[in-house]
Amino acid sequence: MVYKNRPFKTILFGFAFSPKLKINILETSRIAHFFNAKLILLHVGSKTQEKEDKITTFLKEAEYKDLDIEVQWKEGDPIDIIVNTCKTSSIDLLIIGALQKENRYKFYVGSIARKLTRKVCCSVLLLIKPSVARVPCKSIVVNGLDAPDTPLSINAAFYIADALGAPQLTIVEEILQKDIQVTVQDDKSLKKANIVKERLKHREEQRVREIVKDIPDSCKQGIKIKNQSIFGKRGYSIGHYAAVVRADLLVMNAPSKTGILDRIFPHDIEYILSDLPTDLFIIRNRFDSKN
Repeated sequence: MVYKNRPFKTILFGFAFSPKLKINILETSRIAHFFNAKLILLHVGSKTQEKEDKITTFLKEAEYKDLDIEVQWKEGDPIDIIVNTCKTSSIDLLIIGALQKENRYKFYVGSIARKLTRKVCCSVLLLIKPSVARVPCKSIVVNGLDAPDTPLSINAAFYIADALGAPQLTIVEEILQKDIQVTVQDDKSLKKANIVKERLKHREEQRVREIVKDIPDSCKQGIKIKNQSIFGKRGYSIGHYAAVVRADLLVMNAPSKTGILDRIFPHDIEYILSDLPTDLFIIRNRFDSKN
């Protein structure tokens, strides 16, 4: 699927009156500008004149003044309210602030940010490093694993890179160690294992090249594209890679499972959610979402 139009037309930012509120609003309004999107600011809680005045003051400090911004106030359970608003307001992207690293208790019980990541019907951007002044996005890493949703994520990554002016996009193919199917016992078996690795890398890179080939050249203009195959545990490996190369943004497929067993026995994205290496953009086709 190639994005022919703006994929993120309506953005929702669910906020609390925390010490980071101002910086999050400045960052979120900046993102809305680059995506040419309407921005809805939603506070789940009581509405007071003091709170309204604070939001108005912060918005006046935003660097872009021509934004379409709506402020909503609703009372109830934060998760239920935000999930329902994403559906009823046809939200394309939910932005929420997140902790970079969760302790063991929060990982299993789940913070609001993590629960929303699994329950909403749209894409999600988890911000761990918002800033008052813009920090240019220079490097984006996107998963290239062999999965049905990967072409959507790769297409989205190119759109995001173009919108944010990121010059570097790395597509990472995570290859499971078990796919090698060679036990290294001596020099001969080591050589065989290396040959198998090269074949797997070639296969995965060829598969990704086919996806990239279908993306219009105009969407790739000015972006340096790199393919990187890594062997290891899915989710953990790409998260570690993004941290090592100091990527500014990591783009991933949305999780396909959300049951309790997937929290007890983590898979793919769970490793990243528990220890975010950078800002995380989770791509979900809202029309295919089953909630």
